[in-house]
Amino acid sequence: MDAITLLKDDHKTVEKLFKQFEKLGHDGDPAKKRELVDSMIHELAVHAHIEEQLFYPAVRAEVPAEEDMVLEGLEEHHIVKWTLSELDGLSPTAERFDAKVTVLMESVRHHVEEEEDEMFPGVRKAMGRKKLQELGEKLQAAKVSAPTKPRPQAPDTPTRKPARGRAKASAKASAK
Repeated sequence: MDAITLLKDDHKTVEKLFKQFEKLGHDGDPAKKRELVDSMIHELAVHAHIEEQLFYPAVRAEVPAEEDMVLEGLEEHHIVKWTLSELDGLSPTAERFDAKVTVLMESVRHHVEEEEDEMFPGVRKAMGRKKLQELGEKLQAAKVSAPTKPRPQAPDTPTRKPARGRAKASAKASAK
């Protein structure tokens, strides 16, 4: 499966959880709400991790025109991860639980819309089928070891820079 298809499938999975939560309504079963939010936390933590550590660095290296979208996506992830970390320890009967989930859903839906409508088409065109297939395989493999709980203070980029950044730094060093 290619990277964009995998990420869109993740988006669909999370949207189904959102719709189930909305269907419960404000007076829904607290145990069911907790179960759905725990699933949201798991799915979004894994998804954010593979995007931040693999997909976004590949996009930055291969599709410089999408740099601003990647940076905005990282900031949106940051906000989502803080919200997830707050929901992780919050009782489903807490006064602000539903409101916090609503804000989470709005943030994620906005992020998904931008990725799917603005970023993904340019990435697909620039990277092509073979590279996206290879990246999709890496994303799928990374899901196995990805954190399943939000870590808003963890680095949201890989410890090593994308290839494009290393090449520029190397070229500057050799020019001196």
